[in-house]
Amino acid sequence: MQPQFQMTGQATQDLSLQQNKVLRNTYMLLALSMVPTVIGALLGVRMGFSFFAGSPMISFMVFLGVAFAFMWGIERTKNSGMGVVLLLGFTFFMGLMLSRILQVALGFSNGGTLIATAAGGTGAIFFTLATVATVTRKDFSFLGKFLFIGVIVVLLAAVANIFFQIPALSLTISAVAVMIFSAYILYDISRIVNGGEDNYITATLAVYLDVYNVFVSLLHLLMAFTGDRD
Repeated sequence: MQPQFQMTGQATQDLSLQQNKVLRNTYMLLALSMVPTVIGALLGVRMGFSFFAGSPMISFMVFLGVAFAFMWGIERTKNSGMGVVLLLGFTFFMGLMLSRILQVALGFSNGGTLIATAAGGTGAIFFTLATVATVTRKDFSFLGKFLFIGVIVVLLAAVANIFFQIPALSLTISAVAVMIFSAYILYDISRIVNGGEDNYITATLAVYLDVYNVFVSLLHLLMAFTGDRD
């Protein structure tokens, strides 16, 4: 019986080490992914880049096509170095997409403060929820179905608002998005901690999208409620 217990204990220890390695690599790659995001955003702001300057609906569909093509490629190459290359390319592309809302924010007299506050708020949300998931090691996988439905509803509402242009609906979408993607941070980190995700490239992509969407939604809300055009 003793050798069996030793084997079980060793297997548990190996699993724990593997989970910690995935989590550590995820955090490192997440930090690295912010570099091309910032470069893309700064370049986009300097160039006055606006992907949605033409037809909003067509531009939105093209954006989704490019984004999903990147994500498909990342998933296909997640076990090789090319997966990292594609992920960093994707984050540069997302930085370019971010430049439009940054340009709008910088049109406010307190634009720099709004961006810094959104970034700080996003960081606080991430570190708080990541700590909860890591320290408690609670399994939050039960949230998956509800969060997926929530994302679909938000996406459909965003598409509808391209046509209706209702400010109140836009703010509601942003508020709901903050809650959904904050919960996704908890969900995605929990999956890594509990062994539900064993590939750090896939894990980084998921957490990156969570953080990105929280930031954009927070910035939108801050501009609406505390933006100063004077």
